[in-house]
Amino acid sequence: MALRFLLCLLSFLLAVVVSPTLSTNSEGNALHALRARLSDPTNVLQSWDPTLVNPCTWFHVTCDSNNHVIRLDLGNSNISGTLGPELGDLQHLQYLELYMNNIEGKIPKELGNLKNLISMDLYNNKFEGEIPKSFAKLKSLRFLRFNNNRLTGSIPRELTTLSNLKVFDVSNNDLCGTIPIDGPFGSFPIESFENNHRLNGPELQGLVSYDFGC
Repeated sequence: MALRFLLCLLSFLLAVVVSPTLSTNSEGNALHALRARLSDPTNVLQSWDPTLVNPCTWFHVTCDSNNHVIRLDLGNSNISGTLGPELGDLQHLQYLELYMNNIEGKIPKELGNLKNLISMDLYNNKFEGEIPKSFAKLKSLRFLRFNNNRLTGSIPRELTTLSNLKVFDVSNNDLCGTIPIDGPFGSFPIESFENNHRLNGPELQGLVSYDFGC
């Protein structure tokens, strides 16, 4: 019995010690996958060494006391390339700051898995395609800025359920359809939607028929 107790205790202690490492390894793998997709002419990602136990010592990466990645700060870093689905593995991420770069391609729908995300700033890049409907799952989101990209399609009506959303900016894209007015969208200024030549405001306040077609 004593031996069985000791074995159980050892298993428990190993789980406590190893589990954060496994988590941060997973997060490190996700960030290394991102690094492989990016061109970095000024070496801002030089410290991103995949051989380290976790990415918490990398520049532009912030972790909490449990060694979980909570911030990715690569705004205005002169990087280019694309984003991949691996970013959806950063389950503890709160701030995704990739603004003012030359990142292109579609915005991965897997970013909708980042349930702790507070801010997503992808403005001033070259993103194209549609805004993922999966972002409706980001219930903690307060800041969502996609302005000055090449996005097409409509604004997903599902985003009107984001009750904590305080700032939303999709100006200077190529969006189409109708601007929603329910939920937090009723308080966003018209400047958040301007310079989308096929995006229209509701014609009848309170009686609008949501037409998200383009």
